[in-house]
Formats: sequence, structure tokens, C-alpha cells
Amino acid sequence: MSDDDSPEAVAEKSMQQAGGLGELIPEPLMPAWNQVEKVQAFRRTHGETYVGVFELLTALMLAGGYVWWLLLYLELI
Repeated sequence: MSDDDSPEAVAEKSMQQAGGLGELIPEPLMPAWNQVEKVQAFRRTHGETYVGVFELLTALMLAGGYVWWLLLYLELI
């Protein structure tokens, strides 16, 4: 029995080949699944920056909306 056939080696190889839901997706849906995988890879790579930028944009839009509402309420516009 070689080292490649040992239970540990087989388990390690199996874990590395496990692809998650990609193994369950039917062939016609693979293009859509590939797009999902690209988004997931982007989020794993740039997750903190990605979330921080969108939090900042959301805060700016909410602040702008509140100021706009206040100006309309005070009839300054």
C-alpha cells in the first residue's frame, strides 16, 4: 500500500476536491452558478473593504435623504 492510498491521503484528497453546492447544480444552471462563485470569491478576497464601502455609501445616502427631508419640511426649497 503506497502513501497515496492511505486513508489519511484519501481523506485529504477528498476534502480538497469537495466543491460545495457546485457538485449538486444541474448542468444547465452552471453559468449562473459560476457567477455566484465569482461573487463569493470576490467577497472572500475583498470582504471587509467591500462591506465598508457600501456602509459608507449607505450612510451618505441616508444623511442626504434626511437633509433633503428637513429642507422640504422647513419649506426652504
